[in-house]
Amino acid sequence: MVAIRSAHLNSKEFILKSWVDSLAQETIVSETLINAYRHCQSLSNEDSLGQPLWCGREMIEILVTLSMDQETLLSALLFSVVEEGLLDNEALTEKYGNAIAKIVDGVQKMATIRYLNATTGAAAASTQINNVRRMLLSMVDDLRCVVIKLAERITHLRQVKNEPDEVRRTVAKECANIYVPLANCLGIGQLKWEIEDYAFRYQDSFTYKQIAKQLAERRIDREQYIDVFVTDLQQSMEALNINAQVYGRPKHIYSIWQKMQEKNLNFGELFDVRAVRIIANQLQDCYAALGVVHTKYCHLPKEFDDYVAHPKPNGYQSIHTVVLGLEGKIVEIQIRTKQMHENAELGVAAHWKYKEGATASHSCCDERIIWLRKLLEWQEEMSDSSTMLDELRSQVFDDRVYAFTPRGDVVNLPVGATPLDFAYHIHSEVGHRCIGAKVEGRIVPFTYHLQMGDTVEIITQKESNPSRDWLNFRQGFVNSGRARAKINAWFRKQSRVNDTITGKEMLGTELAKIGATSKDALLVVKRFNMNSLEEVYAGVGSGDLRINQVLHYINFLVNKPTKVKVKPYLFKKFNRTETSTTAQKIRRDAVVKGVDNIMTHLANCCKPISGDVITGYITRSRGISVHRADCDRLKELRHHVPERFIETVWRGNFNGTFQIRVRVLVTERNGLIKDLTNALTIEKVQIFGMQSRAHYKQEISIIDFDLELSYLGILSRVVGRLKRVQDVHEVKRLH
Repeated sequence: MVAIRSAHLNSKEFILKSWVDSLAQETIVSETLINAYRHCQSLSNEDSLGQPLWCGREMIEILVTLSMDQETLLSALLFSVVEEGLLDNEALTEKYGNAIAKIVDGVQKMATIRYLNATTGAAAASTQINNVRRMLLSMVDDLRCVVIKLAERITHLRQVKNEPDEVRRTVAKECANIYVPLANCLGIGQLKWEIEDYAFRYQDSFTYKQIAKQLAERRIDREQYIDVFVTDLQQSMEALNINAQVYGRPKHIYSIWQKMQEKNLNFGELFDVRAVRIIANQLQDCYAALGVVHTKYCHLPKEFDDYVAHPKPNGYQSIHTVVLGLEGKIVEIQIRTKQMHENAELGVAAHWKYKEGATASHSCCDERIIWLRKLLEWQEEMSDSSTMLDELRSQVFDDRVYAFTPRGDVVNLPVGATPLDFAYHIHSEVGHRCIGAKVEGRIVPFTYHLQMGDTVEIITQKESNPSRDWLNFRQGFVNSGRARAKINAWFRKQSRVNDTITGKEMLGTELAKIGATSKDALLVVKRFNMNSLEEVYAGVGSGDLRINQVLHYINFLVNKPTKVKVKPYLFKKFNRTETSTTAQKIRRDAVVKGVDNIMTHLANCCKPISGDVITGYITRSRGISVHRADCDRLKELRHHVPERFIETVWRGNFNGTFQIRVRVLVTERNGLIKDLTNALTIEKVQIFGMQSRAHYKQEISIIDFDLELSYLGILSRVVGRLKRVQDVHEVKRLH
């Protein structure tokens, strides 16, 4: 059940000193809280029972049970005031220091976490992923922000109890979907259970009240039974000098309902309605206590779990057993050390309780910090922000599979993960060099879906050699965004190296023909929005950057005529008779806007088609030359003769055809050309030319198709049809 705290009692006679004393903090902490509380009162102009002071008090009461430090308690109180806009960050920093201001800012950023559980479009993905990154970085920097945020959510759940049902359900759903998994991952069981009970009460109030009523009806009998059981068991352990304390443990309504659903049991058949916990001083006392329990009572073997020897992935450790107690009634018993109990209840919060000493809690906290850092260390490999958002959502909230390395290390993967996902999770190079995998000692295919608890051994070779087939969704070799991003990054890197070498050779040969050098090639870096000359080489080698464009621009700058000769030079180039074809003879496909009797023709340099954004250039003898608005050859002319440009539009009733060139990047295989031409035939597109070249080492070919189309809408269908052909990686229009 949810906890009842003093902040819930709404006493009209709130006395600050008495409340602070009830927190049982050190003198210096108490004095600091009193001064800060009075400062908040002066800012809010409210009585001590109003908002946001009530929220701050309840958050502090929650955090005190987690043994949080002074900075955390003070930050929780001030956070409520800052959220209400009563105290800005500058004033907060000036009065309370950078450390407090940083924690409060981190808690505010935690609001971004809701994006991880939301379905978002591509337009908002980039902004959201940047917010998520900042939030995660804040969490890694100081995990106290997470603990405060979880306490704030419990306070918020309490606040909305009198709101309309729709509001309560919305808040409950968000907390159940977002903050419960987060608390579980960080091992803060105490807050996890309370959030679960609140959310369950709002989402299914009838079932919640029914279980609560059944618990209340049997409380007296159950408590009497547990008292007798605890006393008897405590005496048995004391007789054997076992240092341990035995007591009944609290019941959580949501966990009771979960077990009823999972095991298809009614309330009377549940094991943990009667529950006992044994807290021992040392690990050996845990197993000694277990021996006493199993000797004294008959236990149910199927209900025994040793999470001490095999901890849960979030660090939880405890021995669970179910026995038949007095009168044959079922009792669930949990056995753990004081250290394990603190970790189970507090999770990362235990770090601050023990931070002055060297204890094992450090390792538990460090493991969770490592878990968060791993989400960030590979983020730059994700070329698509929405892809990373999906992966982060999967990492934090989706169901997980926990597999083991041969050394026993736990690997946290999404459901449906394969051995390749496992390999890439270990390290990029392990994935790149993977040639096979063993699960539980037997060879399995790459498409095998890992199961909970599988021990996986990756077989590697000396050289990195991933396959492009691994990226094929239909074949199911990898199912995690992380592995897919690493594979894509490897191929981009390899392709870039080869394309750079090829492009450098090609461009060097052509530059020599026009009397230019590689230094002159630096002139085009900014012109084509590149960052370096290597990017220019790579673009030329891959075909993404047309070499004729590069040469034309360099030639114009290196062999630039005098200013007097510029205009005749340009006019000659753009006024000369363009090569005609059947599809592009002089005709009136486009017209000057508002005028219907001017001769126009389509330019060969960019080959616009119906649907493209176009502009017209007035030639000396050929009427209006129609170009695509983004045509490279127009840019220099706009600078010298802007008066020769005229607004041009497509004729609405045009029924002719246009010629365009489409480039297809494919992986070589038998029958590929047939599949591509069949795809074009289905769309009833005429092919009047085709060129191809191959990168044999990469097994990739570039195929250029010259096609006849009647309008731009057909092009989108053609591109979509070609992309659906197997082994096609990219399709784009060249001109």
